[in-house]
Amino acid sequence: MVNQGHKGVWVEPLYPGKHPLNTKVMKIELVPTTNIVLNFTERISGKHGYDTNLQALKLLSFDGFTFSLEIFQIIHIGASDAPKVISRLGSMQNVIDQVLRPIVGNYFRNSAQEYTILDFLIARSERQVEASEYVKSALRAYDVQAVDSLIGLITPPEELMHTLTERKIAEEQRKTYEVQQMAQTQRQQLVRETALAEIQQEMVQSEQSVQIADLKAQAQIKQATGEAEGTKLRAIAEAEGIRATGNAKAETYQAGVEALGSQGYTAMQLMQIIGDRNVRLIPDVLVSGNGSNNGLVDGLLSLILWNQTAKNGEITPTPLHPQPIVTQTQSNTENGIPPIIVNFPVDKQH
Repeated sequence: MVNQGHKGVWVEPLYPGKHPLNTKVMKIELVPTTNIVLNFTERISGKHGYDTNLQALKLLSFDGFTFSLEIFQIIHIGASDAPKVISRLGSMQNVIDQVLRPIVGNYFRNSAQEYTILDFLIARSERQVEASEYVKSALRAYDVQAVDSLIGLITPPEELMHTLTERKIAEEQRKTYEVQQMAQTQRQQLVRETALAEIQQEMVQSEQSVQIADLKAQAQIKQATGEAEGTKLRAIAEAEGIRATGNAKAETYQAGVEALGSQGYTAMQLMQIIGDRNVRLIPDVLVSGNGSNNGLVDGLLSLILWNQTAKNGEITPTPLHPQPIVTQTQSNTENGIPPIIVNFPVDKQH
């Protein structure tokens, strides 16, 4: 590297603009000092044309599958570093072909052999971070700044993709079955809870019915017990009353017997009963024969006289005087004819 005007790579580059140069004795090498993207794929190519020969990487995984990998590498070369890059590699295209492509391709080939293709697919972001750090470190030795390394499309073998697709479909179906099973379980749980709630309601109603019946039975028992106790108490009271009345009468009878004697008190009680019940002891008219023939005539005369002495409005005349009951009869008279007793009762009730 030399100063301007000398033979060699000038230390200070020529910046954008018009410069008077003799192209017969000088060679101009253009170096982009802005970020450029190098596409390791046939599908996309940059306008700068440096990635025309770059293709997708063919990698071999740890489990023996071959797959394609697209890489998008972003680099930057500073203006002050451009003379260094050219003095070392000669041209920008040599930087791409002799430095960048081997470094990136070598890293991803080594990395792919450490992982299975499924692990590489699943841990894609991790592989991308590792690649970016590695490429930055490797290009720094060539005065090239690696801005970022991006992983593009990964194309695994068709048979593997078919297997992965079927596995994914099976997994999704399993998830669907699990969701359906969970839904069925929840539905069964709901039905069970609903049935339990209905049974619980019936149980509550049954318990309430049992409690009501128990209370009614207890009420009836208490009522019957109360009635029985009342009947018992009334019977005891009546018995006590009868006993007291009997004791009082017995004491009264005992006092009467002691005062009048047993025969006198008995006669008095009999007369009292006869008087209370209006028992007639003697007939109103008594006709008896005593050996003469005037008994019938005397009886008729007495009856006529009694009727005449009846008070006004009185159907049954009041007896003139009481007559004793004649119970003695004679079997035969002097002429052999038994006596005739005629009783004319006036009071039909006696």
